[in-house]
Amino acid sequence: MLPEVTATRYVTPLREGGSLPGIVEADDLGTYVVKFTGAGQGRKTLVAEVLCGRLAQRLGLRVPDLVRVRLDPVIGLGEPDQEVQELLKASGGLNLGMDFLPGSMGFDPLAYRVSGEEAGRVVWFDALTGNVDRSWRNPNMLVWHGDLWLIDHGASLIWHHNWATADKAADKPYDASDHALAPMGPDIASAAAELAPRVTEELLAECAADIPDEWLADEPGFDTPEALRRAYAEVLAARAGTVHERITVGAPSQDGPSRAPGWLKDWADAVSGLKKGGGAR
Repeated sequence: MLPEVTATRYVTPLREGGSLPGIVEADDLGTYVVKFTGAGQGRKTLVAEVLCGRLAQRLGLRVPDLVRVRLDPVIGLGEPDQEVQELLKASGGLNLGMDFLPGSMGFDPLAYRVSGEEAGRVVWFDALTGNVDRSWRNPNMLVWHGDLWLIDHGASLIWHHNWATADKAADKPYDASDHALAPMGPDIASAAAELAPRVTEELLAECAADIPDEWLADEPGFDTPEALRRAYAEVLAARAGTVHERITVGAPSQDGPSRAPGWLKDWADAVSGLKKGGGAR
């Protein structure tokens, strides 16, 4: 089970994130980027974050540590921003936090090179989980202490939004042409040979066990949270063995990469604010 902390202070929102994540301080003196159950994308975003984040860690990819964040809605009463106040009021109970990496910078392919081996492992993992949100438009990667870190897996596991079609997910192709690491010459074959045998239903069950029951409850077609956990494991295990055969890396789109991708700019701004000792808006 993921460690649990209690939120003590809401510091600042990361406004370019679609789910309006925010930086939060907790009673363990840690600082976390929190995604909230009351956000528009709902709890399935948090389920994807936990399952993909824990699986990535078990496969040796760098993902900030995850925690369950207990939030008292009263923490939102002092927020001057109405949108933030409503989000916090709607997010009482368990939310998801990822360890805030102070001093980290958004991934820039012009400033940071990734080996073909590491690029292949990331592309293969994103293909396995169906991550549609690690393109050059929005890399969702950080560089911290010289290493590449993966963040924001909420747009993965797209098939869990329609379980009736989940049995087809194992054979779904993955177009990596616009992937942020496509220009790095990803060695996908080597990544598949190394990682695919490790993605067993047993490993997936261990990762899925970290998803809180309340985020899995009342899913149509499933009697219990445990049945839903097994369904996640079955789909990913079936996909792992052959997904590398359906990854394509073609010519990227022509609209050009953003110079301030996604909410990474907000993250960098937040780092700067905390260094100055304020954290205040």
